Parts: sequence; structure tokens; C-alpha cells
Amino acid sequence: MKRILTACVLLVFVCSSRAEEPPVTLPLVGYNEHRTNLPGGRHVNVSTNRAMLVKVDGTEKRSIGGELVNEAGAWTQFAGWSPDGKTAVVLRGWESAENAQWEEQRKTFRFTPEGWLVDSYLVDLSTGKSENVTGVERVSFYNSGLFFWPNDPTKLGFTALIGGNSKPFRMDRDGRNKTDLTKNSNGFAYGFSSSPDGSRISYHENYQVYLADADGSNRIHVKTGHPFVFVPSWSPDGKWVLFVSGEHYDCHPHIVKADGTGLKKLADRGGYRGVTEFLDVPDYHGGSSDVPVWSSDGLSVFYTAKVGNNVELFRVTLDGQIERLTQSNDGTTHYHPKPSPDGQWIAYGSKRGGARNLFVMRLANRTEQALTNVPAGYAAMHAYWQPSLLRN
Repeated sequence: MKRILTACVLLVFVCSSRAEEPPVTLPLVGYNEHRTNLPGGRHVNVSTNRAMLVKVDGTEKRSIGGELVNEAGAWTQFAGWSPDGKTAVVLRGWESAENAQWEEQRKTFRFTPEGWLVDSYLVDLSTGKSENVTGVERVSFYNSGLFFWPNDPTKLGFTALIGGNSKPFRMDRDGRNKTDLTKNSNGFAYGFSSSPDGSRISYHENYQVYLADADGSNRIHVKTGHPFVFVPSWSPDGKWVLFVSGEHYDCHPHIVKADGTGLKKLADRGGYRGVTEFLDVPDYHGGSSDVPVWSSDGLSVFYTAKVGNNVELFRVTLDGQIERLTQSNDGTTHYHPKPSPDGQWIAYGSKRGGARNLFVMRLANRTEQALTNVPAGYAAMHAYWQPSLLRN
């Protein structure tokens, strides 16, 4: 039976018994739900994905952006928050049945304007209104990775697929004035993010990490000597960049200083391939990348690693001190850790008994509670903490 976190258990949210105080408003967690075992392959299951919201005590679960699923082959995906927590980023995807069948038969993607349409929307929580900002002055039929530019509420960042290459873009808040930040490069760029002060960017291109100024200039190649360097992210203080580096399916958490120096391996994933399977039917893409993430104070990194038959959750400090956070039954896998903005909690996915659900753990005492309770044949994944309420 699912255990429910109450407002009084979540002491970080300031529960009080005094009747004169207003009721506590619990923050939301955005996440995704989809089917995992429908026959027919990848697209049949992926197209069931829906962007969801749930309060952090596990109550009031609901879908968001439902009006965007307005035709066969369409789905939604929760992808982030505005800094004030009032607006959700929701990706709306569509693929034709014909293109999906072609991909399934050949076990590879085929991205064409006729077969795909992916856009990133901003959804106002108070009104439910959806705004397609990547569809304004459109530059691509495949637009993902939308984020609010730090320290500049007038700008957004996203990634667009153009001519077979993925490129990082910056644009105005209303979707206009889209600017290619790697206009002189023909590489495939992904994992695009901005430093906390908004002055620098990072991304990987052809599986190598690059750092640059916000306008794409002064690009630095972070040379690790490895062929697979993936998904850089900035520390909260902007002094470090975190990524995985090594061989494909054998890569490990590394950090480098913001100027590209001081490369350091933080931990080893013990033979973990670094992807979590999110379907129970054959998936030609091989799953979802499971990458390390910064703690909220930037003093440590959360990551997953193989221990026997399990994939367990760990934390490592920047000087290499490792702490194992989960001790699980045989066959359990954890994935996609995400710390709360106040640093007191961590959300993550876990597959147990054939079902993939989200859990939250209080880091002070490792108390764990279920956030979702989907049965086998479904999956709950990709938790995103609402940022504003946890900072009050």
C-alpha cells in the first residue's frame, strides 16, 4: 500500500498546528507517465506519454497540457519550470504512424518534416493556457530542450534540429528573434544549458563537450581524451561543469572548471551502461540516458551505479568522498535523480516488482516515500521540482 507524505511529515514545508496560520501550500512535482508493454514497438508506447503534475505528498495528481494531444500519434512530455514556478515547460510531440513503422522495421530514427513535429510550449498553471514559443518564426520541425535563460527573463534557450544537425538557439520570451549559437559549425549539438549567471553556455557536439560565451563565441573544447563525452551541466555557483566521459555505455561522472581546466573523474559507475530501459517491449533506441546531477548547494553530485544486479543511488563530494544512499532488494534499478531546490530531498525513479515509480527521500535520514503508484505496464519518470515554494 502506498505510503503518503503528509504536510506535517514534510517539515521543510513548515507545518504548524496553530489554527490561526494559513494552510501550508505544498509544491508540485512535474513528471511523465506512459505505457510500457503495448505490442507494436517504441512509438505505440511513447505516444501514450502525458505530462503530469502531483503534489509532493503524492496527492492531487493530474495531467497538464491535455489539449495538445489533439490527434493520433501525439503526446506530451513535462520538461521543466519557469524560475517562479508559475509556468511549466511542456514538450508536444507527434509522429506519423507510417514513419514510426519505418523506424521500427529498420531499428533507427528517421527525422523528416513529414514524419515528425516536436515543439516546446509554456503552460500557465493559473489559466492552463499553452503557448507554442518554438512555433513562432519557426526554424525547425523538431524543437526541444527549452529552458528559461538565467538572470534574463526576456530570453529562452532551446535546441533545434536543422539539416540533420541539432543546434543550440537563444530567442526572446515571445519566441521571436531566434539566434543560432553555433552557426559556423556543422556538428550535432545537444545537452545545451546556460551558466547560472547567464553569461556562458555548454553543450556537447558530436559527443564532445564545449564551453562558450552566451552568444556562442570564444568556444572551448574540453579535451578528456575520451570518445564519448555527454550532457554537460553547470554547478549552482557556475564554477564547475559536470558531465559523463569515457566510452559509449562505459562513461563516468567528471567535472571541469568553468575555464575548461582542472578535469577530474569523480566516481565510477561500476559497469552501469548509463541508460535506463523505460519500455517492456523491445526499444531500438535502447532506453533513456541516466546522467549525474548537481546537488542544490553544488558541493556534491548525485549519480547511479551498478551494484551486483542492482542500480543504486549514490552521492559523491567534489573531493571524491562517496556515500551510498539506497540499499535495495535484488533486481531493483534506480534512475534520474533530481534534488529539491532546498537540498533537503531528492526525487528519483525506481523499478521494483516490474513497475517504474517515482520516490522521494529525505537526505537527512534517508526516509523514503512513494510519490507515484502506477502498476506494472506503466512508468512514472523524469521528476521536476517546482522551484518557487521550496525556496520560501
